[in-house]
Amino acid sequence: MGEHKNRKAAAQILAAGTGWGIIGVFSRPLSAAGLNVIQITAIRCLIVAAGMALILLIRDRSQFRIRLRDLPLFAGIGILSLVFFNVCYFLTIQQATLAAASILLYTAPFFVLLASAFLFHEPVTPRKLAALFLAFGGCVLVSGSGGGRMGAAAILTGIGSGIGYGLYSILGSVALKRCRPFTMVFYAFLIAAAALLPFCRPAEIGAVLAAGRPALVCALALGLVSTLLPFLLYTTGLQKMEAGRAAVLAFAEPMVAALSGIVVFQEALTWQSALGIALIFGAIVLLNRGGGAQSSDRRS
Repeated sequence: MGEHKNRKAAAQILAAGTGWGIIGVFSRPLSAAGLNVIQITAIRCLIVAAGMALILLIRDRSQFRIRLRDLPLFAGIGILSLVFFNVCYFLTIQQATLAAASILLYTAPFFVLLASAFLFHEPVTPRKLAALFLAFGGCVLVSGSGGGRMGAAAILTGIGSGIGYGLYSILGSVALKRCRPFTMVFYAFLIAAAALLPFCRPAEIGAVLAAGRPALVCALALGLVSTLLPFLLYTTGLQKMEAGRAAVLAFAEPMVAALSGIVVFQEALTWQSALGIALIFGAIVLLNRGGGAQSSDRRS
């Protein structure tokens, strides 16, 4: 039974990475329609919060109830993770190449493994380290060389995006000991949306979405297919799995992003990209072989 739960949790994390990996398919048309990255992020958060509210209204209204002492934790996930990660990532993109920004973003699992070992006493095994370095090396290859010199500000915001990205696993692990996954996702995204509202010029968003059906369809797909569903899958999987291991499995995202770019946008498949995809896939296989999942039984 424990092994079945481990496999199911791993499948949920991988599916989440797949959903995140196709974000570009929906966000690029929104950007072309005139929305900036802050507005696109606000759309994602608002749709997720609304979608979660509808799910809870239909499924179990009792999950709206929380303890006031847990609000700071939800605020931490919503602002320190969801908002902070996006703002830092967007700032890095403005100052550096997309490849370099992506490489810095995927320093997240390093922070998660270290923080999980310190906070939750999760073992840092040779298998985890090997999988992590394989996955990060694959991400570097998939992203490209990231050429060009980067300033100190870009490096700092890039590392900040990795920390913010990793904080979801760390803070989420703590929150899931106090509440259900759907409750956590709803309040985290509700707070994130509220924090972004003063900076996203809602009237402009409304005008763009009202101007044409393709933009509205892409916004809904971005919010539901590439945000709500992946976060539900990741958060549910995180209940049954160590945060460090989950963070490495989420490396499926850059692999899927590379493949979607090739299939949807006819981006070239170089030998570096092919090797990077193979390394990421190898890391996922290594992490899910027999003994790699055993330690998570105590949290299932």
